Amino acid sequence: MKDIVAVIFGLGLGCNALLFVPQVLAVWRKKSDEGISLVTFGGFSVLQIIGIIHGFYQHDLSLILGMAASLLTCGSVTFLTLFYRVRRLRATNLAS
Repeated sequence: MKDIVAVIFGLGLGCNALLFVPQVLAVWRKKSDEGISLVTFGGFSVLQIIGIIHGFYQHDLSLILGMAASLLTCGSVTFLTLFYRVRRLRATNLAS
């Protein structure tokens, strides 16, 4: 039973990772950071790193893989937001 719950938990974390994909695509297509909270996505990314570390200590492969997948997708939103925000702020400063 413990293994079944671990598999379901891992699948749930995989689905969690997939939930960030539409946001990644939206930021990528718009080429803009507008409407994206860097605090929120940065916070999610930090929590996912902590989850990966916890998974290593607990020897929980489901947690490690699920959090790594979430970090990949959520981290993509965080990275793109930072990239486009810096680009927008530089353009604003050059125009001033």
